[in-house]
Amino acid sequence: MQKSRWRRFAVCSMSIVGVVIGAAPAGSARSSGMFHRPRVAVSRPGTRAAGWASSNWSGYAVTGSAYNAVTAKWIVPAAAGSRKATYSSNWVGIDGYNNSSLIQTGTESDYYNGSAHYAAWWEILPAAETVIPSIIVKPGDTITASISKTSGSSWAITIADGHQSFTTTQTYSGPQTSAEWIEEAPTVGGRVASLANYGQTTFDPGTVNGANPRLTASDAGVMVQKRVQVSTPSSPDADTDGFNIAYGASVPAPPPS
Repeated sequence: MQKSRWRRFAVCSMSIVGVVIGAAPAGSARSSGMFHRPRVAVSRPGTRAAGWASSNWSGYAVTGSAYNAVTAKWIVPAAAGSRKATYSSNWVGIDGYNNSSLIQTGTESDYYNGSAHYAAWWEILPAAETVIPSIIVKPGDTITASISKTSGSSWAITIADGHQSFTTTQTYSGPQTSAEWIEEAPTVGGRVASLANYGQTTFDPGTVNGANPRLTASDAGVMVQKRVQVSTPSSPDADTDGFNIAYGASVPAPPPS
């Protein structure tokens, strides 16, 4: 009788231990799902003259119609340590500035559970991000990425980190009314996350519909969280296809052309 009870207890205990070991870490983006949402507009602060402000986006966005291709090149920033979980995404995409659709690909620089975490991903709303395990991302890496319509509602999403490259073909039917190069505070656990201190990074060069995007100051946007400006882009570089972006309210210098 005692042996039988011990067997039942042992099996139960092993099952519980298995669940705990196999679970995602508490506070992890992967345990609750991460989304890269459309722009959430907020009132523009007086600390930086920008074309727009948002609680989850900063960077550059161009608007119009029939955007069918966008490319970007950026440097993966390092996520600084923080007492609570913080998140930072760099990406290139189409739509989301003034509508609820979005197709995009990018990288993560996050800090949670006492360490920094980096990853590459692609996403088409309303689904959550799809992490790309074949690409190992490190701070300082140079990323190139593109999203392009191939035919009908078929789109190619490509992202590369040096010799590591990934391409997927997906169906997308958004309105194609904006193209973006963005530093984002992603949505984690249903809420816009606190932005990680990513220091500074560069988006350069970028193209839209195969041509120079001709970025202007009015295309630039800052991120404001809890009434504090936390992410600020530079003016466009001299050839209007790139910019620097920095954590905080100070305006960085544009990259050399």
